[in-house]
Amino acid sequence: MAKKAKVQFECQHCGYISPRYLGKCPQCNSWNSLVEVKIQDTTDRRVRTTWTGEKTKPTKLAEVVPKKEPRVATKLEELNRVLGGGVVPGSLVLIGGDPGIGKSTLLLQVSQQLAEIGGKVLYVSGEESAEQIKMRAQRLGSIDTEFYLYAETDMHEIAQSIQELKPDYVIIDSIQTMTQPDVTSVAGSVSQVRETTAELLKIAKSNGIAIFIVGHVTKEGSIAGPRMLEHMVDTVLYFEGEKHHSFRILRAVKNRFGSTNEIGIFEMRSDGLHEVANPSQVFLEERLAGATGSAIVVAMEGSRPILVEIQALVTPAMFGNAKRTTTGLDFNRVSLIMAVLEKRAGLLLQNQDAYLKAAGGVKLNEPAIDLAIAVAIASSYKEKGTEPTECFIGEIGLTGEIRRVNSIEQRVKEVQKLGFTKVYLPKNNLGGWTAPEGIQIVPVSTLSETLKKVFG
Repeated sequence: MAKKAKVQFECQHCGYISPRYLGKCPQCNSWNSLVEVKIQDTTDRRVRTTWTGEKTKPTKLAEVVPKKEPRVATKLEELNRVLGGGVVPGSLVLIGGDPGIGKSTLLLQVSQQLAEIGGKVLYVSGEESAEQIKMRAQRLGSIDTEFYLYAETDMHEIAQSIQELKPDYVIIDSIQTMTQPDVTSVAGSVSQVRETTAELLKIAKSNGIAIFIVGHVTKEGSIAGPRMLEHMVDTVLYFEGEKHHSFRILRAVKNRFGSTNEIGIFEMRSDGLHEVANPSQVFLEERLAGATGSAIVVAMEGSRPILVEIQALVTPAMFGNAKRTTTGLDFNRVSLIMAVLEKRAGLLLQNQDAYLKAAGGVKLNEPAIDLAIAVAIASSYKEKGTEPTECFIGEIGLTGEIRRVNSIEQRVKEVQKLGFTKVYLPKNNLGGWTAPEGIQIVPVSTLSETLKKVFG
């Protein structure tokens, strides 16, 4: 008599496992998300092996000899910065982003560049045919002989092809289309995503192959699949931007080989993605001279200072409670600053609607932008514009004090580079450095003092 297969029920949102069906997931509280999954026989588990067939064995830490393999730098310096200096052999990198944002275009460009450098690249696509990828590759540039295409979704076939081809780099586009034949659930389910990623992780670590994985995102903006997917990989990158704008931002939210504060900025054109060498100039080029409700801040994105225009529109509320809207800025931060402006600077904002945004589509979330937000709000409220050559840097405390910020010298140098002549900054940041020539430093200690010096 055939042995009956054991089953369990798995949540498709968070990966919670239950021995019986439940209408509501106890972990993420989503309804009707548990699906039946057959439990596989684990007696034939494969151990991690290399191409030579050697099995991994326990080794004393003192006897481990680290491999000094240098990073492989691509021709995209923005990507190298976000990765921490280049592609690390044996790393597993996950790239997420909205549909049509340019994830496949970015990886196709990187694949071509890595092939030109001398590496062997295998591009596995589960969403497009080889002919479709060839058409896009021709539009993007040259095609190298060491660039291999493989339109397949079966993970066993892909692993076999990797073992035969022995590539240096593998691109998986996308992880939600890949399937493990041993897993009974459909492609894109929690079980399939977890098992295929685990297989790719084993291949990357055992054989020193750098693998890039494309991941779909949910409507909330997070990568689809179980949360453990981001814990399994070495690096998690998000490709952000608006479909109707040409600029794209590549941001690291996890990186075992570098900083998570770096960003890379690209411009999407007909022949692919191009690096933006001077993002500050891009963010400021459309600023109106003499406009009210505008202030310039120097934000630090990792080790890079970027000048961004913060815009505010303050208008009387017609009825009911005043409305607050933010784009690219933290809503709670803006609400806090407006409360301090009302309490410490005497601005009556409780009956005013406020709309704020960081121009250019960039997202800012560091304390040093507080002073620029306050000045932009006050400028719109008072109907007085700021000078086009002045900039504002500083964190605001609840008592109205202007607190010191980090990397002040780098910020001021970036201001001087773009032709600004006056910088308002915390008084406690003075000392220990010398301001560049042609820059007037205005030290401030309180918010009310700053507004008096700016608007008189």
